Amino acid sequence: MPLSKGDYILLDYTVILKDGGKVIETTQEAVAKEAGIYRPEEVYGPRLVVVGETPLWEPVESALLSAEEGQDFEVEVPPEKAYGVRDPNKVKVVSIREFHRHGVVPSVGDVVDFEGQRARVVSISGGRVVLDFNHPLAGNAFIVRGRVVKKLATAEEKAVALLRLYLPRISEEKIKARLEGETLTITLPAEVLLYERIGGVLLQYASEISTKFPEVKKVRFVQEVEIKA
Repeated sequence: MPLSKGDYILLDYTVILKDGGKVIETTQEAVAKEAGIYRPEEVYGPRLVVVGETPLWEPVESALLSAEEGQDFEVEVPPEKAYGVRDPNKVKVVSIREFHRHGVVPSVGDVVDFEGQRARVVSISGGRVVLDFNHPLAGNAFIVRGRVVKKLATAEEKAVALLRLYLPRISEEKIKARLEGETLTITLPAEVLLYERIGGVLLQYASEISTKFPEVKKVRFVQEVEIKA
């Protein structure tokens, strides 16, 4: 049965430049390593997507609405539905003095904040700096290859997946969720006690739970500490 808006799914995907075949982004560690874009600090694995709520490129969302659990898909995304068409009016020349006044020495390739907008330094010559305010990937078409790894069915599965957006380095196996009546109990491993500002993180999570699960009136957090004899 095809997915519908509001479904919670775990999605693996890879974004590839149509021209040249360069991998731009992926949820799969092996693909990242093969493409030379692996980052040790990145947490790889399927991403939680709430169909119709999670921001996605329109062609990708349309493909999901025709997909089923366990199904692969591939879709092309044109520039105007990705990062936009390159706009020559967004390339501007400014005096290097504008940077020096703020104690900044620009270099080609830098991404800088200029008058409240981010721009890439394209060139520097004769005291003039050429700034490109287009997105670095504007004008490109992409191929997105994805797989609907799992459709989450229960409130407990959804609650765990949502929490991992806040605590991505805590594995799913270490989090337990139980919904009894109006109370959602989340059991967490002892390692979360070492997280900076963990209280604020859990409060934000509880606030999101209240908006996504109106039947939940109370969220209870339990931290389990195993005592070894």
